[in-house]
Amino acid sequence: MLFVKRQPHCNCPGCARSCVPRAQAALLQLAALALSMAMLCAALPAWGNEGDSGSSGGTSAAAAPWFAFYGQSTYTEQASDGFHAPYSGANSLSPHIARETFDVTLFLGTHLWRGAEMWVNPEIDQGFGLDDTVGLAGFSSGEAYKVGRSTPYFRLQRAFVRQTLDLDAGSAATDAGPNQFALASSANRVVLTAGKLSVVDIFDVNRYAHDPRSDFMNWSVIDAGTFDYAADSWGYSAGGAAEWYVASWAARAGLFDLSDVPNSESLEPGFNEYQMDVELEHRHQLFGQVGKLDVTAFESRGRMGLLEQAVAFALETGRAVELGPVRQYRKRDGLSLNLEQPLGADLGLFVRLGAAGGNVETYDFTDIDRTASGGVSLGGRRWGRAADTVGLAGVDNAISRQRRDFLAAGGLAMLVGDGRLPHPGNEQILEGYYEAVVTAALAATFDAQWVQNPAYNRDRGPVAIYALRLHLAW
Repeated sequence: MLFVKRQPHCNCPGCARSCVPRAQAALLQLAALALSMAMLCAALPAWGNEGDSGSSGGTSAAAAPWFAFYGQSTYTEQASDGFHAPYSGANSLSPHIARETFDVTLFLGTHLWRGAEMWVNPEIDQGFGLDDTVGLAGFSSGEAYKVGRSTPYFRLQRAFVRQTLDLDAGSAATDAGPNQFALASSANRVVLTAGKLSVVDIFDVNRYAHDPRSDFMNWSVIDAGTFDYAADSWGYSAGGAAEWYVASWAARAGLFDLSDVPNSESLEPGFNEYQMDVELEHRHQLFGQVGKLDVTAFESRGRMGLLEQAVAFALETGRAVELGPVRQYRKRDGLSLNLEQPLGADLGLFVRLGAAGGNVETYDFTDIDRTASGGVSLGGRRWGRAADTVGLAGVDNAISRQRRDFLAAGGLAMLVGDGRLPHPGNEQILEGYYEAVVTAALAATFDAQWVQNPAYNRDRGPVAIYALRLHLAW
């Protein structure tokens, strides 16, 4: 059964009367594009880069295909239990609520020239997060955006170019997959990426906790909760990044547009409000397995409000606590650590730690000033289901004194705000999932989350949230 929250209007120009025709047109266009690309790839299986005969340009010695076509569709159904909620505010999570999300994505790529590839990801989305994606700082579904619509709508989520430049004659092949050609490149290389993409496509990546379509779902598990990365309401930005791989080290730097105002559907063009990201990675061997440790830092520069000023302004004027009147051009920065460590052929662990500026409003991600998360992922070989995966993770999210005072005064943050906060506490989350591979293309996942002190409020909860996820990939 689909649980769909209806809205009186749709945020589209022309309002609701044009929504359904536009959604149907988008569906037809995407279906036609998928069919055309599938027919093209099937008709031209032998076409490749015959001129690329060596590894020095980032291509394999074998002929590489000019085109690539992949797709995915993910459906999630998520519900909260009847938890204790003596009072609620505008950004509170509700007891006994259920919502669904659905998306279809195409990954269309072309091999441009030696070492270069271009990818576009048209997507159709539909559905809502619980309570329109508010009520938890560590929100419960990475498949739920900060916008929701009851009718399907079209977005071009990614459109970027990637250039790989080899620094020596060595060669190592990459696996082909969505947004990645199987191009051979040297271990020592430079990778340049530019266009529309997600910052966390490149930064804070972890193989065990990063993809809400196939592993954990909670926002503060799949990414560092304090990584307030530049993004529109769907999690994507425009910009570029450079990566330098040498021996067991990698260094990354990127520049991306922030949204035009915090938590907006639109990006601020021209880097007038922007974010700089840097990351240092070291790959190591432990227990005979190759793991990695990333240190990621960000600095955002844009029109942001100071939390203490917002509370003081409200007291002086007798108005509600708001951030808009006190926004000025300033910065917010943060630092996080990300450990990925295999412990065996099908067992691995991850740990993330993070901290960010606590007196400035969060801009594009969520309301967390300090975070610690960790967990394990185990393949199903031991019980005869080698393709299945079970995961368990725990998170402790905290806020600064200034953000606590802002919420206690009735302020509404990006995702949280119960109207009051007389008894604050850390938001603590436990998440477990089991992904069962049904066929080579289809996986079904049961996910359960337990949240103590939702939105940092000891008066509400604890909350149990259950989810079913179906994921189809081709």
